[in-house]
Amino acid sequence: MKIMIITIVLLAFTGNNIEAKKNPKTQIKMTQWEEVNEILPRYTKFTVVDLETGLEFQVQRRAGSNHADVQPLTPKDTAIMKKIYNGKWSWKRRAIIVISEDEKIAASMHGMPHGGGALKNNFPGHFCIHFYGSTTHRTNFMDLSHKLMILKSAGKLEKYLEQTDPYDLVNAYIAGLKQQDRNIVYMISLQDLEWEKLLPKIDNIRISRMEVLPAEDVGDQLSLTVPVELNLQLKGIGGKTFNGEVILVRFMPNEQWRVDSINFFEEIGLS
Repeated sequence: MKIMIITIVLLAFTGNNIEAKKNPKTQIKMTQWEEVNEILPRYTKFTVVDLETGLEFQVQRRAGSNHADVQPLTPKDTAIMKKIYNGKWSWKRRAIIVISEDEKIAASMHGMPHGGGALKNNFPGHFCIHFYGSTTHRTNFMDLSHKLMILKSAGKLEKYLEQTDPYDLVNAYIAGLKQQDRNIVYMISLQDLEWEKLLPKIDNIRISRMEVLPAEDVGDQLSLTVPVELNLQLKGIGGKTFNGEVILVRFMPNEQWRVDSINFFEEIGLS
């Protein structure tokens, strides 16, 4: 009996704890892109650890000025990366930890090969890794989905959602649905739904219009209705446009807003 208890305790500390894989004393830092750009110059090799699965693989930075363009080092590394994405390349963002020497840096990656590639690794191109302050090629600001994944990796997502305004919260909720990230939508939703069944039904979703009230008009309200126009791609249904409302509630004026997910999914036809 004692042996069984000791075994359970050991497993609790070693099972899925990513920190225990490397130096447990090294904290994950949300390092700004300008600094990362110097820490990880072109041709640097480093380790990528997927936050959800704990799987890790080796990459090399090959290019990129606003973020890092990287490639898996070997065919084995490519296979591990593809396993993280359930065997299918995807633009979906994932929270990752970048490990280089003694540095652990919060980051976000997508899983779609594109552009050119130079390594013999069975990976047809490169993929992008974003750090805090990274931007896309086409914009001068952070991609929201990458930002949320970086915050998640750094352990700062919950605090961000608690403090953000209701409209940024709606944006984060839609981004969580788009990335099919259960943790993000769970933190924002008023109800805990069967996310494993619901999220795969949303192939894509984006906000094309959202009406925003001035902060002084929101005041100490405990409920808020946000008119939105959404463009959706739903599995088995196809593309559709939704013109409706997102309902938010909170129980105290200083508490985090929550999205009424039951109402939302009924409105978009996925009850």
